[in-house]
Amino acid sequence: MTASKEGEEDFVHVSPESRNYKGIAISLLVIVAVCSLITMSVFVLTPVELPGAANSRLTVLDLFKPEFSVHDPEARWISDSEVLYRNRDGHVIKFNFALNETEIILRNSTFVSFKVAKYSLSPDMKYVLFAYEVKQVYRHSYTASYIVYNLHTREVWELNPPEVQNAVLQHAAWGVKGQQLIYIFENNIYYQSDVQSNSLRITSSGEEGVIFNGIADWLYEEEILQSHIVHWWSPDGERLAFLMINDTLVPNMFLPRFTGSPYPRSQEYPYPKAGQPNPTVRLLVVNLYGPTHTQELVPPDGLKEKEHYVSTVKWISNTHAAVRWLNRPQNVSFLTVCDATIGSCVQKHEEASDLWLTRQNQEPMFSKDGSRFFLTIPVKQGGQGDFHHIAMFTKSFRSDQNDVRHLTSGNWEVTKILAYDEGEQTIYFISTQDSPQKRHMYSASTIGLFSQRCLTCEMNQEACTFFDADISPNKQHVILQCKGPGAPSVMLQSFNDVNTYFILDNNMPLRTALEIKKISKSDVRVIPSEDFELPLKLTYPLDFSESLLYGLLLIVDGGPGSQSVSDEYELGWDSVLVSCDEVIVARLDGRGTGFQGLRVLQQVHQRLGTVDVQDQIAALEYLMTLPYIDRARIGIYGKGYGAYLTLMLLRSTALIKCAAANSPVIDWKLYASAFSERYFGLTSKNDNRYQVSRVLPNMKGLQGNLMKGPQGPDFLLIHGTADANVHFQHSAELIKHLIKIGANYTMQLYPDEGHFLSLQSQQHLSESLVGYFRTCFQDFSTPLPEEIGKEDDD
Repeated sequence: MTASKEGEEDFVHVSPESRNYKGIAISLLVIVAVCSLITMSVFVLTPVELPGAANSRLTVLDLFKPEFSVHDPEARWISDSEVLYRNRDGHVIKFNFALNETEIILRNSTFVSFKVAKYSLSPDMKYVLFAYEVKQVYRHSYTASYIVYNLHTREVWELNPPEVQNAVLQHAAWGVKGQQLIYIFENNIYYQSDVQSNSLRITSSGEEGVIFNGIADWLYEEEILQSHIVHWWSPDGERLAFLMINDTLVPNMFLPRFTGSPYPRSQEYPYPKAGQPNPTVRLLVVNLYGPTHTQELVPPDGLKEKEHYVSTVKWISNTHAAVRWLNRPQNVSFLTVCDATIGSCVQKHEEASDLWLTRQNQEPMFSKDGSRFFLTIPVKQGGQGDFHHIAMFTKSFRSDQNDVRHLTSGNWEVTKILAYDEGEQTIYFISTQDSPQKRHMYSASTIGLFSQRCLTCEMNQEACTFFDADISPNKQHVILQCKGPGAPSVMLQSFNDVNTYFILDNNMPLRTALEIKKISKSDVRVIPSEDFELPLKLTYPLDFSESLLYGLLLIVDGGPGSQSVSDEYELGWDSVLVSCDEVIVARLDGRGTGFQGLRVLQQVHQRLGTVDVQDQIAALEYLMTLPYIDRARIGIYGKGYGAYLTLMLLRSTALIKCAAANSPVIDWKLYASAFSERYFGLTSKNDNRYQVSRVLPNMKGLQGNLMKGPQGPDFLLIHGTADANVHFQHSAELIKHLIKIGANYTMQLYPDEGHFLSLQSQQHLSESLVGYFRTCFQDFSTPLPEEIGKEDDD
């Protein structure tokens, strides 16, 4: 295009003769001066970063670096004053607290040589059991190959059943005395009195997927005992109690395996859904010394002919075990003491509820002579409802009933009984007395008036307010685990002298990494929802300013009884968004969550997905009143039960702009019997409750929220195809309905992965979630008020 002459005439032509050299020189001096000032101001105002912190924002890659991992020394008492632990260098250390002496028992080079994944030392400290080629089965269970290693001669031999080579075992462990060994192969229990003796097969009824001896099926591992180990040694090592779980009538679930072979395979395992046949269970005790004899422990009369669970087994002497029996609806339980020599059981405590019973796998704490025991039970605290407190049950000489005395009270909960010191008449416990978000160790006298003392409240109050503890056998020392809010640490402390302590691990590499990286800060506030005051945790960028606008990510975690708002240390993929993307992360403990009393917890009885959803909406509505929350950038993420709530939220509110649901439950009749029936009751009596709780009936509301458009949210669905907890069936049903209503969604699959992803897949998912919400928040970003004003001025 040719310029017009009128345009050309606007430029003034200057001949060389008319230049003003003096003016040019002055201008140059001014420019140099201004540049110098700019350079100086940039230098002065640029924040000084620590060495090595050129890029001090947190990344997903950082989360998977060794320095960001939490090292757990797995410390345990092996005598009154000796602790065994594994240090950060990988050496197994024996530390004598009384003498302040340290001895290396096993060097890390041995672990490396044998490619060891797990280890355990024999009670006589002469042998080590090494597990290698470990493969996860469910949350707790795994298979592995094992070798026995002589610490002195370095001799090694494989642990195999008779006439079997290169066996893959379901479990292997030492007993409680000398070199006793137990292992489980093909659902049968094998026993060796020492490492050189022949194996004795204790059971022969084991059958894959049908009869489980000493090892849990999926239901018991995940929902009843939270452990795959269902056998228990008597203190003298002469008897072994174990469960025989019979899944003959339980329907099987199939987990497809798509990769690694020309044709897909499938794993079949018993999985009872709500209303379906449950496993039956027998509690047996085998005598290991002398002639092998097996004795069955008989359930109480009230449950003999009824479906029931065994939820607790604990030896209280060499011949007697405390056993808790729980009915299938989980609203009646019996605590009994059983004589293992004859199989008879005497009832010690009965619990019943119109709703459901909590803490049914807590172990009672018995005195040495068995005349006294301690439990946490719900105790009414005025208008605030019931809270779990310690009750002392003492054998009455006047009747068959126990005398009951409550040792603690208040609008807080005892979360764990640690130990009972009979000599000092003192009980040790962990509680939320200071705050529901904290855990401190306390002691209380079992005689006289209430005299409680906090033993950890004054310790490093900024970094350590969430403790767990393991008290030595003689009640003189304690292993203290500080779990947050700062980097976790483990130390030994003496009760006689609080100034005497020894740090086993303070996770110094993690502390250093956290000091270098700019991550976050947080606070906890209380919001009202109906008649409840609920804790809400907000995590902000370190350079947070109320004059800026931030995206909001609501993390919906856990199920009934869980806790999201606590002082326990956490660092996950959402921390990357806080550190790098001007995002605030929120977590709420609404109705149905734990550690705030039964009044809060049991609000969800027979109405999962209602009041807990209402509380999350109340939190969102409150957050959107804050001037620094960008209403156009609201995201939500949940996994498992949290993913179920995420979908229910999408049905109920239009506030959310993007959502990610990981392994969602969409129908509680498709989930595990023990979980669903605990909260809804049996399907035969409460089918309408199950129907109301389903994700999919309200199709119109779901369609309105999931139709992608200018006003609608993005939706990301995540699932492992081999998920044994929440089957892919749930997501398949959801997808079918999304297609039916014409809704758009993004699907992210993890082939052959379970509910708990492999490390590589965890990193991939973390990158995906950060990228997903980062893109979503950028797409919906809105200019700040100042920027809008500038645009108007232009």
